[in-house]
Parts: sequence; structure tokens; C-alpha cells
Amino acid sequence: MLVSEQEIAELKNFVFQLNSKTDCVVVVEGKRDCRALRKVGFLGKILEFHKFKGIIDFTDNAAKYESLIILFDRDKKGRYLTGKTIHLLQRRTKIDLSYKRKLREITKGKIMFIEQLVCYESFLV
Repeated sequence: MLVSEQEIAELKNFVFQLNSKTDCVVVVEGKRDCRALRKVGFLGKILEFHKFKGIIDFTDNAAKYESLIILFDRDKKGRYLTGKTIHLLQRRTKIDLSYKRKLREITKGKIMFIEQLVCYESFLV
């Protein structure tokens, strides 16, 4: 994959901004997404959707946090989970989708799945 200097700089800034958010938790679908975020330098709290027993168990646990940064994948399932999570949590906690949009902009749509971030590891560490 071709990676521009600007992309690398923007991704470093993206991870820095994520790390500077202290009152929130990042939500991903599974352990490969979690691993990919760790490999590009994210140090904060991550909730993995698949560790919960369904959407209700997940939303009940996620509601404990002041703010959620949702980074579900950009496929059909990820879009469904994003919509369902927003619907079930909109009055219980703050939901931030701006990082999902930023990631799409930075990678110019190349990253569909959060686990694909591992391909940037060698540029960011």
C-alpha cells in the first residue's frame, strides 16, 4: 500500500488526539481491531463489542462511560452496529463519530476495517 508523508503525519495526530481523550472509551468490534489500535500507539480504554453477550449487554456496559468513540468497521455489519448503538445509547451517554470520519478522510477510504490499521504500524512506531 502506498502511504504518503501527509497520511502518516495525520495518522500520528489522530492517535495523539485519541490518546489525549481521557473521559471516554473507544469502541471496536473485536480483538483484531483492538490489537491494531494498540499497534499504532493507542493507549486508552477499549471496549470490544464481541466480548459482550449481544447488543443489550454491550449497551448496558457502555452506558457507564461518559463518552464513547465508535470505531466500528465501515462494512454493512459495522454500519448496523453503529446505528443500533446510537439508537440504544443516544440519551444515556455521549457518542462521538468524528474519529470514524477522520480516519476515512486521512486514509482516503483505504481503511474499511479498523484491523487494517496494522499496515501503518511500521510508519507510526
